[in-house]
Amino acid sequence: MRWTATPGGLPMPPGLMKQLPDFSAISGLADAPDFGLLRARRDRGKLRVANFIGLSGTPGIWGPASINATLLAVSEINRRGGILGREIEVTFHDTGGDIDDVVDKASEIVAGDDADIIMGSHISAVRVALRKVIAGRVPYIYTPVYEGGERTPGVMAIGETPRGQSRPAIQWLSEVKRAKRWYLIGSDYVWPWLSHRAIKRYIAQAGGQVVGEEFVPMGLHDHDEHLARIKKAKPDVVLVSLIGTNSILFNRAFAEHGLARKMLRFVGAMDETVLLGIGADNSENLYCSSGYFSDIASRDNDAFHTQYEDAFGRAAPPVGSVAQSNYEGLKFLETIAGSAGSLAGRPLQAAAKNISYRAARGEIVIRNGGARMPIYLAQASGLDFQVIKRF
Repeated sequence: MRWTATPGGLPMPPGLMKQLPDFSAISGLADAPDFGLLRARRDRGKLRVANFIGLSGTPGIWGPASINATLLAVSEINRRGGILGREIEVTFHDTGGDIDDVVDKASEIVAGDDADIIMGSHISAVRVALRKVIAGRVPYIYTPVYEGGERTPGVMAIGETPRGQSRPAIQWLSEVKRAKRWYLIGSDYVWPWLSHRAIKRYIAQAGGQVVGEEFVPMGLHDHDEHLARIKKAKPDVVLVSLIGTNSILFNRAFAEHGLARKMLRFVGAMDETVLLGIGADNSENLYCSSGYFSDIASRDNDAFHTQYEDAFGRAAPPVGSVAQSNYEGLKFLETIAGSAGSLAGRPLQAAAKNISYRAARGEIVIRNGGARMPIYLAQASGLDFQVIKRF
């Protein structure tokens, strides 16, 4: 692979340069003006992966670490000879802007036969739009936490879903923290809508009640009205399904309004990157459940972090759940391609229905198309998450 950054683009970390003497062109970032990377012709002899990730807007906070995690997986797999003998060449495409523009880009890639695999760690609203132009034409691997139920032919989702991620944590908060009154607030799109539908059932099963629910437009900065309604409702727990910078701004304001001392917060789409933005002074009584935290002690995660630090340095963007899922997506692809003996859509999806693979989270088992993995409940402690329970 070869890196082709301009002076205004992303620099090549010295450690990664040592690992990758022939580093591939990262062409899709030319679509995002803040990334001065040159566009290169795709080599049809290589395995061409188009990775759709948030580089701008509300989810853009995860972009830098997601790029790093993807490149780390590419370097690791290519050193082993690639996938079925084909070296990976990756391009990145921004999903942080208008969804119609993202769909147009995906349509152009598919129509031009410019990618063998589509991968994404974007919001579910983008996935729903993209699958209309991708599904059945190019295999599509969707990596982050999502609402569940994805059964579109050609689409393979490997992230956490509410049943595994939220249900046991809600039961724990009910039993250990005596949480009964819940207020739900989420970003206004498909993941919070459908996740809340399931979560309300889990709250009722745990003997609790929902005392309020609302959905916030993406990109909204002023949360005073929402916080006033939360304060009036007096919940024991505020369940937050806000994304990226929306979550940062809300949680900062939540603490600044004095609510962090009075009630718990439970979040399901947060990682160390978001927690860093919220700040240590604003993270009191904040709980998160996830299939991955950066500080999970395991052989797989230790090896992942050692490679990441060697490649990008100790000051590199922290790798949380969303970014790590990009690394995992390529490890998943490597495994199912090896099982199928093919990179065609139908054989890949058949192999993906029942398989196990290893990544930074350890062993992930997929049965009947649904991913099963350990789920951890953690409490924010300053700028880190401290795992307190494994489910």
